[in-house]
Amino acid sequence: MIEHRELPASLDEEALLALADDHHDREVRACGTREAGGHLVKVYGVEAPGRSVTDQDLEAALRLAGTHLQLGAARGSLGLAVLICHAGGDGDHVLVHTWIEGRRADLAIFTGPVGKPELLRPGHVGLAPCVWEAAVLAHERTAFSRHLLDGRASLAGRITAWAADTVRGPVR
Repeated sequence: MIEHRELPASLDEEALLALADDHHDREVRACGTREAGGHLVKVYGVEAPGRSVTDQDLEAALRLAGTHLQLGAARGSLGLAVLICHAGGDGDHVLVHTWIEGRRADLAIFTGPVGKPELLRPGHVGLAPCVWEAAVLAHERTAFSRHLLDGRASLAGRITAWAADTVRGPVR
Protein backbone atom coordinates (compact mmCIF):
# COMPACT_ATOMS: atom_id res chain seq x y z
CA MET A 1 0.00 0.00 0.00
CA ILE A 2 1.26 3.47 -0.82
CA GLU A 3 1.16 5.99 1.99
CA HIS A 4 0.91 9.60 0.89
CA ARG A 5 3.00 11.86 3.07
CA GLU A 6 2.33 14.78 0.75
CA LEU A 7 -1.04 15.17 -0.87
CA PRO A 8 -1.17 15.70 -4.64
CA ALA A 9 -1.53 19.36 -5.61
CA SER A 10 -4.76 18.59 -7.47
CA LEU A 11 -6.44 17.28 -4.31
CA ASP A 12 -8.83 19.83 -2.80
CA GLU A 13 -8.14 19.14 0.86
CA GLU A 14 -10.44 21.89 2.13
CA ALA A 15 -13.40 20.72 0.04
CA LEU A 16 -12.91 17.05 1.00
CA LEU A 17 -12.73 17.85 4.69
CA ALA A 18 -15.83 20.09 4.42
CA LEU A 19 -17.76 17.23 2.80
CA ALA A 20 -16.73 14.89 5.61
CA ASP A 21 -17.60 17.42 8.32
CA ASP A 22 -21.25 17.69 7.32
CA HIS A 23 -21.79 14.13 6.06
CA HIS A 24 -24.87 12.52 7.60
CA ASP A 25 -27.36 9.69 7.31
CA ARG A 26 -30.25 9.91 4.89
CA GLU A 27 -33.38 7.86 5.35
CA VAL A 28 -34.32 5.39 2.62
CA ARG A 29 -37.90 4.13 2.28
CA ALA A 30 -38.90 1.21 0.09
CA CYS A 31 -42.17 2.30 -1.56
CA GLY A 32 -43.27 -0.90 -3.29
CA THR A 33 -43.17 -2.13 -6.85
CA ARG A 34 -45.30 -0.50 -9.53
CA GLU A 35 -45.72 -0.58 -13.27
CA ALA A 36 -44.63 2.38 -15.38
CA GLY A 37 -43.82 2.70 -19.05
CA GLY A 38 -44.22 -1.04 -19.59
CA HIS A 39 -41.72 -1.88 -16.83
CA LEU A 40 -41.90 -3.37 -13.36
CA VAL A 41 -40.40 -0.59 -11.22
CA LYS A 42 -39.09 -0.92 -7.67
CA VAL A 43 -39.63 2.49 -6.02
CA TYR A 44 -37.59 4.17 -3.28
CA GLY A 45 -37.71 7.48 -1.45
CA VAL A 46 -34.50 9.03 -0.11
CA GLU A 47 -34.92 11.88 2.37
CA ALA A 48 -32.47 14.55 3.47
CA PRO A 49 -32.86 15.81 7.05
CA GLY A 50 -35.99 17.94 7.29
CA ARG A 51 -37.30 16.75 3.91
CA SER A 52 -39.77 14.02 3.03
CA VAL A 53 -40.88 12.24 -0.11
CA THR A 54 -44.66 12.58 -0.35
CA ASP A 55 -47.15 10.45 -2.25
CA GLN A 56 -47.45 13.33 -4.73
CA ASP A 57 -43.66 13.32 -5.21
CA LEU A 58 -43.75 9.59 -5.90
CA GLU A 59 -46.60 9.92 -8.38
CA ALA A 60 -44.80 12.72 -10.25
CA ALA A 61 -41.60 10.65 -10.30
CA LEU A 62 -43.51 7.62 -11.63
CA ARG A 63 -45.04 9.72 -14.41
CA LEU A 64 -41.59 11.00 -15.38
CA ALA A 65 -40.15 7.47 -15.21
CA GLY A 66 -43.03 6.13 -17.29
CA THR A 67 -42.33 8.61 -20.06
CA HIS A 68 -38.64 7.74 -19.99
CA LEU A 69 -39.21 3.97 -19.80
CA GLN A 70 -41.58 3.90 -22.78
CA LEU A 71 -38.46 4.04 -24.95
CA GLY A 72 -36.93 1.12 -23.06
CA ALA A 73 -37.07 -1.35 -25.93
CA ALA A 74 -34.90 0.99 -28.02
CA ARG A 75 -32.24 0.83 -25.25
CA GLY A 76 -32.42 -2.96 -24.85
CA SER A 77 -34.44 -2.87 -21.65
CA LEU A 78 -35.31 -6.14 -19.93
CA GLY A 79 -38.45 -4.63 -18.35
CA LEU A 80 -37.15 -4.14 -14.78
CA ALA A 81 -36.24 -0.78 -13.30
CA VAL A 82 -35.49 1.00 -10.04
CA LEU A 83 -36.82 4.48 -9.32
CA ILE A 84 -35.25 6.70 -6.67
CA CYS A 85 -37.18 9.81 -5.68
CA HIS A 86 -34.70 11.89 -3.64
CA ALA A 87 -35.82 14.86 -1.58
CA GLY A 88 -32.30 16.25 -1.35
CA GLY A 89 -30.73 19.09 0.50
CA ASP A 90 -30.00 20.97 -2.73
CA GLY A 91 -33.16 20.14 -4.68
CA ASP A 92 -35.19 17.19 -5.88
CA HIS A 93 -33.73 14.34 -7.91
CA VAL A 94 -35.28 11.38 -9.71
CA LEU A 95 -33.14 8.47 -10.87
CA VAL A 96 -34.40 5.80 -13.25
CA HIS A 97 -32.11 2.76 -13.31
CA THR A 98 -33.04 0.16 -15.92
CA TRP A 99 -31.56 -3.28 -16.42
CA ILE A 100 -30.72 -3.75 -20.09
CA GLU A 101 -29.26 -6.47 -22.31
CA GLY A 102 -25.78 -7.81 -21.67
CA ARG A 103 -26.04 -7.53 -17.86
CA ARG A 104 -25.74 -3.77 -18.18
CA ALA A 105 -27.78 -0.90 -16.84
CA ASP A 106 -29.11 2.38 -18.18
CA LEU A 107 -29.32 5.35 -15.81
CA ALA A 108 -31.24 8.57 -16.24
CA ILE A 109 -30.96 11.33 -13.64
CA PHE A 110 -33.43 14.20 -13.47
CA THR A 111 -32.88 17.21 -11.21
CA GLY A 112 -34.92 20.24 -10.23
CA PRO A 113 -35.77 22.72 -7.51
CA VAL A 114 -37.42 21.66 -4.25
CA GLY A 115 -41.12 20.89 -4.58
CA LYS A 116 -41.44 21.61 -8.30
CA PRO A 117 -41.68 18.24 -10.06
CA GLU A 118 -42.82 19.93 -13.27
CA LEU A 119 -39.33 21.51 -13.48
CA LEU A 120 -37.38 18.24 -13.24
CA ARG A 121 -35.04 18.02 -16.22
CA PRO A 122 -32.32 15.59 -17.33
CA GLY A 123 -29.09 16.14 -15.43
CA HIS A 124 -25.97 17.24 -17.27
CA VAL A 125 -23.92 14.71 -19.22
CA GLY A 126 -21.71 12.71 -16.90
CA LEU A 127 -23.79 13.32 -13.76
CA ALA A 128 -23.63 10.29 -11.49
CA PRO A 129 -25.56 9.28 -8.36
CA CYS A 130 -24.69 10.96 -5.06
CA VAL A 131 -23.34 8.81 -2.21
CA TRP A 132 -26.84 8.10 -0.80
CA GLU A 133 -28.36 7.20 -4.18
CA ALA A 134 -25.32 5.04 -4.94
CA ALA A 135 -25.96 3.09 -1.71
CA VAL A 136 -29.43 2.16 -2.97
CA LEU A 137 -28.11 1.25 -6.42
CA ALA A 138 -25.35 -0.90 -4.89
CA HIS A 139 -28.02 -2.85 -3.00
CA GLU A 140 -30.04 -3.17 -6.20
CA ARG A 141 -27.08 -4.52 -8.15
CA THR A 142 -26.69 -7.26 -5.55
CA ALA A 143 -30.44 -7.99 -5.47
CA PHE A 144 -30.57 -8.26 -9.28
CA SER A 145 -27.59 -10.60 -9.38
CA ARG A 146 -28.78 -12.69 -6.43
CA HIS A 147 -32.35 -13.20 -7.54
CA LEU A 148 -32.43 -12.82 -11.32
CA LEU A 149 -29.01 -13.98 -12.47
CA ASP A 150 -28.12 -16.56 -9.79
CA GLY A 151 -31.68 -17.61 -8.94
CA ARG A 152 -32.98 -21.11 -9.55
CA ALA A 153 -36.73 -20.54 -9.15
CA SER A 154 -39.14 -19.86 -11.99
CA LEU A 155 -38.82 -16.41 -13.55
CA ALA A 156 -41.97 -15.30 -11.73
CA GLY A 157 -40.45 -16.51 -8.44
CA ARG A 158 -37.18 -14.72 -9.16
CA ILE A 159 -38.97 -11.46 -9.92
CA THR A 160 -41.05 -11.79 -6.75
CA ALA A 161 -37.86 -12.31 -4.71
CA TRP A 162 -36.15 -9.35 -6.42
CA ALA A 163 -39.14 -7.09 -5.74
CA ALA A 164 -39.14 -8.06 -2.04
CA ASP A 165 -35.39 -7.50 -1.57
CA THR A 166 -35.17 -3.83 -0.59
CA VAL A 167 -32.97 -1.52 1.41
CA ARG A 168 -34.56 0.70 4.05
CA GLY A 169 -33.46 2.82 6.95
CA PRO A 170 -30.46 5.11 7.25
CA VAL A 171 -27.67 5.05 4.66
CA ARG A 172 -24.41 6.97 4.67
